[in-house]
Parts: sequence; structure tokens; C-alpha cells
Amino acid sequence: MERNRYADLLRTGAIGTVVLGHWLLTNPTYRDGRLSGQDALQYVVWGRWLTLLFQVMPVVFLVGGLANAASWTEYREHGGDWASWVRRRALRLLWPATVYLVAVFLGVTVARESGTGPGELAQTGWYLALHLWFLPVYLLLIALTPVLLAAHRRWGPRVPFVMAVAAAAVDLAVLGPRLPVVGFANYLLVWGSMHQWGFAWQDGRLTRGRRPLLMAAAGALLLAGLLARGPFPVDMVGTGHRAGNTTPPSIALLAFAAAQCGLLLAAEPAGRRLVAGARRQERLSRLNRAVMTVYLWHPVPVVIVAVTLYPSGIAPQPAVGSWQWWALRPLWLAVLALLLAPLTLAVQRAQRPLRRLAVDPGRGGLGSAVALACGLAAVLPALARLAVNGFAPDGRPSGAVLASYVGGFLLVLFSRRHRPRPGGRRPDGLREPGSPPG
Repeated sequence: MERNRYADLLRTGAIGTVVLGHWLLTNPTYRDGRLSGQDALQYVVWGRWLTLLFQVMPVVFLVGGLANAASWTEYREHGGDWASWVRRRALRLLWPATVYLVAVFLGVTVARESGTGPGELAQTGWYLALHLWFLPVYLLLIALTPVLLAAHRRWGPRVPFVMAVAAAAVDLAVLGPRLPVVGFANYLLVWGSMHQWGFAWQDGRLTRGRRPLLMAAAGALLLAGLLARGPFPVDMVGTGHRAGNTTPPSIALLAFAAAQCGLLLAAEPAGRRLVAGARRQERLSRLNRAVMTVYLWHPVPVVIVAVTLYPSGIAPQPAVGSWQWWALRPLWLAVLALLLAPLTLAVQRAQRPLRRLAVDPGRGGLGSAVALACGLAAVLPALARLAVNGFAPDGRPSGAVLASYVGGFLLVLFSRRHRPRPGGRRPDGLREPGSPPG
């Protein structure tokens, strides 16, 4: 099956945009001997409109749906089973995530033993874990892909439509009776709807004729109505509003995603021409192999700069939003990029031996499926707790969360014994270079 290079381009561009957006909005401070940080969106009000450019996670889920549909379809054609496929897909994310988690936990422990204050440690640990929200949501969608894809093949666009209606009902429950716990359902309903669009992209249902443009127009009209008449803010990444768009994700975010993804799907013919040619595809493949590492590790350069250049007085600290602050942003981004590049190369090199352990040509039975499910049931809540509370919520490393994660990861890793397939054929599905989130 031919790999969709335009999807690779979208995924690589989306992760790069996420990184730049996070860096642009982050502002470290050092005052009265205490290191802290600020969210630029709290000080630059008009900057909330910029989030319409930097909120690109819908693209990641769209591409992920396409990749998961293609991979599962090919895997099943070769006789693969659910547990084997989910394990392989999950480990491509969990191996690099485990390396990152262990490294950060060690760093937090060393910092605490070195006398770092609990407040600084808690805030730094929270910043280093904030982006991990993506992992439990996406891993859950991987585990549900066989069921969701079967539903797509039977009911088509009615599946994401029903999910969207359910997401709107969840919003009403959160905003009306104030039932915040219900809002967690929208992590599956909203992001899952975008994942379903990827299924329709993969089988061609969504890209026929003018459907992408109709999708974009419908999303834009709904978004305009929700922003003009509804309680939702234009801010597509921030928090601090009575009705936010990301924590939990809202119907407004889904409308925005429809407009964004529709336009990008309409541009696919031009995008395919852009990445045509062996050299361009090879460069794109190299970038694609690095996206998960870049995504996981991009907060680390911020912490390195914050703890070295700010207490020493080397880094200036103009007021957020001032012309001096904006003038220094390109330099800030350049320094972080220069730090992230060698860090990414070093981490990728260190992960190469581990990546081979994720490839297992055997098949599993009921026991393997149960072990895999139990492992994911431990890993997903642990990652979610880290994303919400950080690595050191009370100034101390969260040992219980780490133990839960490691235990679950080991269950996933050893969830089936090696039993070679007849004839030595291994159902690989699509080749997935590195560990991109899709």
C-alpha cells in the first residue's frame, strides 16, 4: 500500500507548529530569587486570535485516523489480531514516552535533592508534563480503532455526526448544570470525531468532489455562530474562561477543526505535488521519524534556558507584549531550536536499540489481549494524571504515578509470547518510521 506523503507533510508541519506555538507563548521570569513563568495569552489579549493559526492538533488526529485505518486494514488482510496490532502501535508511542518520563522523573528527583524549592519544582514539573495529554487520548483511539473503523464502514459519516451531537450535549451539561466530570467524555467524542474523518479520508469518502470545501464551509459557519452567540471564546488553546475550548474540548473546537481539516483536504492535490520526488520524500521521511521525539522533548530547552540564563541575568526580561518582548521572540525561538536539534538527535540515537524490542512477529491469544488491556488501563490514567498535575504536584516526584505507568508499560511490552506465524510472514501493516503520533 502506497504511503500518503501529504499526510506525512501535514503531521510534520502540525507538530512543528505546536512546538513553535508553545515556545512563543511561554515566558520565563526570575524575580526575587524565584523562577516562574507566564502565559503570554494572559497579557496579549489580541494574541488569542493567533491561536486559530497555532491550534493544529486536529490535523494530527485527522492524519492519525488515516494511518490507523490503513495500518489495521492491511494487518487484518495478513491475518493479524487486535492485541498484536494494538500492542505494536502502542509501543511505537510508549517507548519514546517512557524514555522521556524516566528522564524527567530523574531530573526532578535530582533537582529536589539539590535544594530546588517545592513551588518551582511543581511549576516546572507541570510545564514538562502539560503536553502529555495527547498520549492517553490517542492511545485510547488506537485501541478502539478496529471497532470505530467497523462502525465507519457500516454507517459512514453518521458516526462522527452522532459523536458531534453527543459532544454538544456534553457541553450543555458542563455549562448548564455544571457537571465538569461529564466533560471528560469530550476528549473521546471531539478528538475521536477528527479521527473518524481520517477514516473517511483513507477510503476516499471525504475527498470526493467538493466535499472538503463543503466541510470547511459548514465548520466555519458553525464556528462563527458559536463565537458570536455562544459562550465559547476565540481562544483555541488557552484556559481561564468559563467555557474553554480545550479542557475539555468543545463543540466550538470541533467546528474549527472541520474548517481547518476541510481546507487542508481540499489542498491535497497541490500538497502531493509539493512532496513529489525522491529527494523531497527522503527529507520528509527523516523529519517524520523525528516528530514524536520533537513533540515530547520540546519543553526541555525552555527549562534549560530558564534555569541557566535567567537567574544569571543574561536573559533580559521585558514586559510581556511590549515591543522589546516581541523583538526578542525570534532570538528566543532560535536559541530553543538550537538546543532542541542536538537533543533530538541524541535521544533518537539512544532509542534505536529499544525500538527493536517493539517489533514482535508472534501472535497472542486471549491471555495476551487481557494483559494488553490491563496494561493500557494502567498507562492511560497515569499519563492523564501527569498531564493534569505534573511530575511533582506537591514539590515531590509522583512515585505512585510513575509506578503505575511503568507497571502498565511492562504489561503492554510483555503482553504476548513469541509464536512465529506459519511461513514466517509477519503482518506489519504500514511501515511506520520512528514513532510519529499517527
